[in-house]
Amino acid sequence: MHKLSAVIITLNEEKNIARCIGSVKDIADDIVVVDSGSTDQTEAICIEKGARFFVHKWEGYIEQKNYANTLAEYPLILSIDADEALSEALKESIRKVKGDPQADGYEMNRMTNYCGKWIRHGGWYPDRKLRLFHRDKIEWGGERIHESMVFKLLGVKTEKIHGDLLHYSYYTISEHIAQANHFTNITAELAVEKGRKTGLLKLIFSPWIKFIRDYFIKSGFLDGYYGYIICKISAQATFMKYAKIRQLRKGETRN
Repeated sequence: MHKLSAVIITLNEEKNIARCIGSVKDIADDIVVVDSGSTDQTEAICIEKGARFFVHKWEGYIEQKNYANTLAEYPLILSIDADEALSEALKESIRKVKGDPQADGYEMNRMTNYCGKWIRHGGWYPDRKLRLFHRDKIEWGGERIHESMVFKLLGVKTEKIHGDLLHYSYYTISEHIAQANHFTNITAELAVEKGRKTGLLKLIFSPWIKFIRDYFIKSGFLDGYYGYIICKISAQATFMKYAKIRQLRKGETRN
């Protein structure tokens, strides 16, 4: 039986971290938490739940997660966010991987809970994630908030396993709106750094296209009231991103 390290990064996650650690205790032989300066009860909860707790200055999602992986006792790593948990079916799949690993990385579906409702449409499910992997062959890469798994070697093999990674995303609509505002600030800055431009027509029509695609084509309407709210905020975020790109580029021009 191969041993497994569960790796989590945190910042003020007292609302979620007990559920997260509790869900991995059955299958993890080592639980590592790397915190970037919590001021709530996150540390106390982690220690009480049996995790090894470290504090490390925030350097970015990619850097923080890769640093956390170096602290893991075992090369087989389950990377899980503090607001996530494992379904029973996913736990069973991970047990099978520990008993007889057939790949270097494993993908799983992620299902999101939004204000108490599980969201299954609108492009939010299945939200496939590669979270179980051998750290000598796979690591975190990508861009700032768009981190992804990258292969360190040629010939890396991945498989999909059964079960859902349960994501407890937003407890209120206000949290979603605030996060959308924060993320669009970052995505707009990245776009401008890369020299990307956006025309007025894109600013006008892209939000409508986003809403029609998610709400109608991807059946967001089947998730009821919150399905509509999600699609509406997502469309608004598209508008905000392009508006911020135009504003930043105009600022550059004036300078």
